[in-house]
Amino acid sequence: MNPFTLLTDPKTRRRIVRLTDRGNNVHLYFTENAFVLNRPEIVFRSDRASKAQRAPHENPHYNLFKLNFLTGEVTQLTDEAHPVGSATKTPDGRLIAYLTAGQVKLLDTLTGKTTLLYEDDGRYQLYSPSISPNRRYVGFARNERVRAVNTNVNYGGFKESYYQIKDGRITLASTDGSGWFDVFRDTHWLGHFQFSPLDSTLAIFCHEGPWNLVTQRIWLIDLLAREVRPLFRQDEGDAVGHEFWTQDGLVFFDNRGPGHDGTITSSKTQAVVHEPAPSSFRPYVGWMDTQGRLVRRVEMPYYCNHYHAHPHRPLLVGDDAERLVLIDVREDTPRLEVLCYHGTSWHTQASHCHPTFSWDGRYILYASDQGGQVNLYLIDLEDPVLFA
Repeated sequence: MNPFTLLTDPKTRRRIVRLTDRGNNVHLYFTENAFVLNRPEIVFRSDRASKAQRAPHENPHYNLFKLNFLTGEVTQLTDEAHPVGSATKTPDGRLIAYLTAGQVKLLDTLTGKTTLLYEDDGRYQLYSPSISPNRRYVGFARNERVRAVNTNVNYGGFKESYYQIKDGRITLASTDGSGWFDVFRDTHWLGHFQFSPLDSTLAIFCHEGPWNLVTQRIWLIDLLAREVRPLFRQDEGDAVGHEFWTQDGLVFFDNRGPGHDGTITSSKTQAVVHEPAPSSFRPYVGWMDTQGRLVRRVEMPYYCNHYHAHPHRPLLVGDDAERLVLIDVREDTPRLEVLCYHGTSWHTQASHCHPTFSWDGRYILYASDQGGQVNLYLIDLEDPVLFA
């Protein structure tokens, strides 16, 4: 008996599997990977175990769960007294680092042991945990708390936080719980900290904020030398963001050009820029190496809100305002194929689609709050009727 709901897109006829139908369910951020390597499992946050039924914008009480997307078996991994925020994991899913109530914790899913790695004193807000490839450190960004209220709805407080935050730090905590230390301090709002998948001494982070206001978004940090350098050097007309490491150690980024703040709201408009200036700029995506060299640039006919790169093929998945698309980038002129209508509202970060490939590139996982609550959906690129 099939434990999931099977859907068929009315236009593309693509088969889609709805994996969840209880509460709100959110997969890991697109810079991470919710799939467990070599196992048909994903790790996700859900409020299904809470006693309160809440809308996605009402601060649901999330905990971490694991789901087998062949059998439907769901396992609860954490039982925190406060909601679990951002999370990341090792590719094999054994170690999961997560944020909750100003703490950074590490769960060993094999032993069941949870270790407290860092506890804030209330002065900083924590962002973007990432586990080093050698598993010795969890890195994260922490930024001073300011008066701007980030409501998590339609980027509330996004512009205000950009201007108000003047103390941002990159912090490393030892996975054995023995301590933590700052490796870098800046006068900007920092986010998107990500270890290189190949080198534990290298990581990237960003200057967070509306893309049209941030003059240098992507930075590489040498964690041994404690030195940073701009990875993609921006010019005046660049509006850059949504950077992530590809599995071969390059850094992907999206450049939308003048007048784009990198956001989308439930009105399908930008949150900060209301009247973009006319421009002949052609949006493009690019791949940088760790020396700051542009390895490849591909112009896009229009921009998606997020992209994710196939691990082995010149293929991207993207989410535009209404649809998921596959983008073939073998040639300089990309070819787009519509996968399905996703129907999300974009109202909160939890409801952003954030489509991601599995480690082998066979599956695409995405989120949508179509129907009111956030649920997870899976597309099998090899066999659309696998679950029939």
